[in-house]
Order: sequence, then C-alpha cells, then structure tokens
Amino acid sequence: MRLDRKALSPPLRPANLLSARQLAFAWSVMASIALLAWVLVVDQARDMGVEPGTMGMGVPLFLLLWLVMMFPSVAPVALTWARAIGRQSPTGVVRVARTAQFAGGYLLAWTAFGLIAYGLLAWTGALVDEHPGAGRWIGAGAFLVAGLYQFGPWKDLCLRHCRSPMGQLVRYAGFRPRARDLRVGAHHGAYCVGCCWGLMIVLVPLGVMNVLAMAAVAVVIFVEKLWRLGPVFSQVVGVAFLVLAVLSLFRPWLLPGLLPPKSPMTDMLRP
Repeated sequence: MRLDRKALSPPLRPANLLSARQLAFAWSVMASIALLAWVLVVDQARDMGVEPGTMGMGVPLFLLLWLVMMFPSVAPVALTWARAIGRQSPTGVVRVARTAQFAGGYLLAWTAFGLIAYGLLAWTGALVDEHPGAGRWIGAGAFLVAGLYQFGPWKDLCLRHCRSPMGQLVRYAGFRPRARDLRVGAHHGAYCVGCCWGLMIVLVPLGVMNVLAMAAVAVVIFVEKLWRLGPVFSQVVGVAFLVLAVLSLFRPWLLPGLLPPKSPMTDMLRP
C-alpha cells in the first residue's frame, strides 16, 4: 500500500500569508502616521522658539504634540496584540477595531500624564517669570530626579515589562471581554509611563518645543525598549543626566527651556 504524500503534507495556510501582508501593511501605515506627525511637530515648533512654560499653547495642541512623540513606541506592541487576537477575530474589520482600542487605551494613559506635564510646565513658566534665578535650580532638580530614577527599582520593573510584554499580554487574556482591548492598552500604557516619565521631565529644562531634545528623548525611549543592551544604555543615560544636573548650575545655556524670554542669554541662543 502506497501512502499519498499529498495527504501527509501540511495544508497551505493562505490565511497566514494574508496575515503577513496585513502585518506589513499595518507597519507601513503606522510608520507613515508617525512620520506625518513628526512633520507636524517640526512645522509647529519652527516659529515658536524655546521658552519657559507652555509658550502659549492650549491644552489640546500641547496634548497633540505630546502624543506624537509617544506614538512610535506603541506601534510594535499594538501590532503584537493585533497578531495575538487574530484567531479570536477572524474578520479584518474587527481586528482593526480592537487594535485601535488598544492604541487608544495606551494613548489615554499618556494623555493623563500629559495633563500633569502641562500643569508642571505652566507652573515652572510662571515661577521663572517672577524669579528668573530659580530656573537653574528647577533645571538641576529635573535632571537630578530623571538621573536617579534611571537607577531605581520602578524603572527596572517597568522597563522589563516594556522590553518583554508578551508574558503580560498573555495574562491580559483573563480580562473580561467588556472593553478588554481598551483596558489592556491603558494598562500597558501605564507601564510605559512608569518607564519613561523621568525621560520626559527633562523637556522642562530643555524646552518642550525643542525639536532636537524631543527627537533625542524619543530615540532614547526607543533604544531602551528594543536594543539588546537597553538596560545598560538606560543607566548610561542616567549618569549623563546626573552630570547635567551639576553642570546646569553653572552653565545656564544648558537650560534653554528655563531661560527668561528677555534674558540676554536667550537672545544669544536665538538664530
């Protein structure tokens, strides 16, 4: 009796091939959105300069630019979640809707922190206007807090989650179906805030619309999460912040985001 090899061969899975195409398409879409968002940031910052506080931005515009920086970091995990729910949601429309809920929950966590950051910027801006000499102490304090946090246990815990989220995503399967994807995204976003808030507060002394500083912070966040030596790199960044905390007390030009608008130093820094 001869066995039919075709009967023993595993069947082709066109659905998996389609998933690969959909995954590539999703990466392209997210990369395009991130690129367009950064173009918006650069265009908005071009005529604003770098000054203390919120620089007259309202809360909606500030949050829009704030979330632009965080959007690239959600893409890898959002797509991982999309692949994980693929079997539960056979139709593409449902997968897209659930992935959008996940991304929405993630950005919701960062929106909450963005409101806190906006209040902090408004407070520091008002304080520097009244007491220009306070800027160097605020800047040194921000660098000091950010540097020390890079070595803390909470940073390590949150960074480990962000670097290897799969175990946590599996645990999320136990969440109740009602608004599960939104809650999962918010939960993961809370870990991301815990991982990155120290990096974000350095924008207070560097300038919230300092495009170079914003790009540098975004790169640090990306490298910490994806590079094999991310934890070591995180501590190197912490050392750099501690050095800046000391130097900024004697070198005001390291604090462009806290220099009063009418300061001679500010005029020297303007092109």
